[in-house]
Amino acid sequence: MEIEMKMERVTDTARLLLMGRAWILIMLAGSFASAYAYTRPPPRDILSIPFHRKHGSDPEQVHTSLAGDNKMRITWITYDANVPSIVEYGTSPGVYTSSSLGESDSYSYVLYDSGEIHHVVIGPLEANKIYFYRCGGYGPEYSFKTPPAQFPVVFAIVGDLGQTGWTSTTLEHIKQCNYDVHILPGDLSYADYQQHLWDSFGRLVEPLASTRPWMVTEGNHEKELIPFFMPSFRAFNARWRMPFRESGSSSNLYYSFEVAGVHVVMLGSYTDYGEDSDQYQWLQTDLSNVNRRRTPWLIVVFHTPWYNSNTAHRGEGDDMMVTMEPLLYAAKVDIVFAGHVHAYERSTRVYMRNVNPCGAVHITIGDGGNHEGLATRFIDPQPQWSVFREASFGHGELRVANATHAHWSWHRNDDDEPVKSDEVWINNLSQSRECIEGSDYSGRKILGAP
Repeated sequence: MEIEMKMERVTDTARLLLMGRAWILIMLAGSFASAYAYTRPPPRDILSIPFHRKHGSDPEQVHTSLAGDNKMRITWITYDANVPSIVEYGTSPGVYTSSSLGESDSYSYVLYDSGEIHHVVIGPLEANKIYFYRCGGYGPEYSFKTPPAQFPVVFAIVGDLGQTGWTSTTLEHIKQCNYDVHILPGDLSYADYQQHLWDSFGRLVEPLASTRPWMVTEGNHEKELIPFFMPSFRAFNARWRMPFRESGSSSNLYYSFEVAGVHVVMLGSYTDYGEDSDQYQWLQTDLSNVNRRRTPWLIVVFHTPWYNSNTAHRGEGDDMMVTMEPLLYAAKVDIVFAGHVHAYERSTRVYMRNVNPCGAVHITIGDGGNHEGLATRFIDPQPQWSVFREASFGHGELRVANATHAHWSWHRNDDDEPVKSDEVWINNLSQSRECIEGSDYSGRKILGAP
């Protein structure tokens, strides 16, 4: 009898452990988007990022972002809370003629405590110029180049990066393309609750992100919500601060910025977007204030694609599309970039799922190198609006040549070599008499215009 009671207690304990594990899996299921019906090829190994910090005051995970007119935000982490949030900078190596003060903060996540995260806005800065800078009054010298004030301007664009061997290859290819601004439509580190992976991601991208502005928006892997315990996007908002206040937004999850003659809107697929939401009303105001003479190009970026002929994540962006696509169409948005689907796809101009010469070109580029692998299965037949699609890792380059024409190219990672596999010249909609003169009153009304 005593042995049977002990066996029952062991069985009960095992059952409780299994139930606990099942509950954890259920809680995290929304954030791990790999359990889909399509077959993914074996991904490359996750990278082991070396950790060489010599002293707690040494800056690490340095990255830059645009912060309003002629200004840049420098972000870095130290493990000494006494390090001042100061950036010294100038146009010659080792000669710092200016300095700016900022702020720092940290966050806790379960048993993890972050380092001190510093944010300093510097400027005004000259366009298209190299600046040398030092963080915290101590440590190595870094440099970055400001974007040009006029055309041409080059954007490197890729989403769903992660930290694998493919990620490393993608970053090396981006480094070769001589870009001005990097745009990342969500799913950065794939930390997925493991906060130390945010640190390793910061060290991985520092060689690029410290030299050119990186503009990012959130994806599903940034949510990291633990109900009743941890809010969504805690690490993302703390580490990757974007110019939301500078663009009149109330949230780091959606904002806009301008480079040369391009107005870029970064939207949030995982925050409220209904017609009564702050994001919708902010977008309505932002689009209505765009001056197409000053910024003839209008680009929108978010994570979950609206036009997707892959079997992965089909329909996930439908609700947002129903709500917001009329706004984008009324504003004559030129190009929309998204991630989420781990493949590449480009549409023709499209609106409400029909080919439309006044709609936006939609490009899915969630193929940066994540550990989940590629989404290899597409639906057949290929929709009429879908022009090119392929399940390969790679990156994209958008070269806005002038007020009327931009050249888009997608570069596949083929045996570690960048191979240009898709390219197209895109005409600007604000220069299209057919589209501008065809804009009816309802389109102007939806943007809040008289």
